[in-house]
Amino acid sequence: MQRVGIEKINLYAGRFCADALELANLQGKDLDYVSKQVKVKTRSVIPAYEDTVTLSVNAAKRLLSPEDARDIELLIVATESAVDFGKPVSTWVHRYCNLPPHCRSFELKHACYGLTAAVKTAAMWLQGGLTPGKKALVIGCDYSRPHLDDRDNFIGGGAAIAMLISTDPKVFEIDLHPAGFWTNEISDTFRPTARVEIGDNQTSLYSYLDALEASYTHYEKLVGGVDYDKDFQKHIYHTPFPGMPLQAHRTLLSLLEVNDSKIYEENYQKKVQEGIYFAQQVGSTYGSSTFLCLLSLLHYAQDLHAGDRISIFAYGSGCQGEFYRGTVSPGAIEYIRSLDIDRHLQERLPLSLMEYELLEYAREKYIDAPDYQPKRDSFQNAYDKLYAGQELLVLKQVKNYYRQYEWS
Repeated sequence: MQRVGIEKINLYAGRFCADALELANLQGKDLDYVSKQVKVKTRSVIPAYEDTVTLSVNAAKRLLSPEDARDIELLIVATESAVDFGKPVSTWVHRYCNLPPHCRSFELKHACYGLTAAVKTAAMWLQGGLTPGKKALVIGCDYSRPHLDDRDNFIGGGAAIAMLISTDPKVFEIDLHPAGFWTNEISDTFRPTARVEIGDNQTSLYSYLDALEASYTHYEKLVGGVDYDKDFQKHIYHTPFPGMPLQAHRTLLSLLEVNDSKIYEENYQKKVQEGIYFAQQVGSTYGSSTFLCLLSLLHYAQDLHAGDRISIFAYGSGCQGEFYRGTVSPGAIEYIRSLDIDRHLQERLPLSLMEYELLEYAREKYIDAPDYQPKRDSFQNAYDKLYAGQELLVLKQVKNYYRQYEWS
């Protein structure tokens, strides 16, 4: 069977961040609970002159060479934060990444499962072998709605992850089979309009855990027997917030009749925790979260080597769960560390609480507006410091709903 998986990968987390603990304190949250259970530290904040299009393009530009672009024959953008209900984000990405005209392009939506669905679709297309040598560009991009009256908005965030999927998986080889999956209609979280992001946190939590158990059980049945600890060097779980993998890991170990809280914690520290470090700095990345965890694992884990197998659980509200596996490729760890993602995150401008609210109110003002030109002359000369001359794609203006972009 043809090997398929991730040849290249990179992250664009925007240029601003806010202290999640300060936001939580402002909203009257228990800071000890936020620190130990939610585990978020900072979160990315997206200005009005960035959107799903700019984030996606800026992520793709961080990894694509001209040679890569020439070989791309499939482009998928997975998002639940699209800028239009008809025209796909992928069309703008195709234009601004200078991809070949003979390229299939579309947008895919399934809440936080979307990017996994896109990667699997691309991998299956490649494994079919109809166009040898061609590759797929797959991007996951999302960010939180402003919803400033939401008392849980401190765990928001946003980012884009771009991946080159090919038959030369230099980073991570994905096993398309076996994979355990489970679906069930439920309204746990949803976005009924461009302005609204709502849901029931408790319902979503239980739906996530139901999907985890059912997907893993399906995987176990297909494999014919699993030693969860020995078969996988590390574990990745969908991370709507950085504390969720701890609950997920505890649930799965309990399913396997491990009921000692000390063992839970030790096993989590050894096999899961390194995967949440980037999420603690970015906040919620929705469908990109499992791949953000993969980046974090490959960057930080000291006991991970080529040939090691990693389990991944993806979840999307609505809902869909999938449990699958992949293998670390030779040279992957060195490549990921060379991306200097730590530096990218450290370069974001920290916002005061007042600056954060001003930025979010400005973005909220423009949602669905037929005409606007987002202001760039904001606090701290931020645009001049972080965008001007950096060749980042930014939103120039919207005129009669037509979106116009330019390079900074």
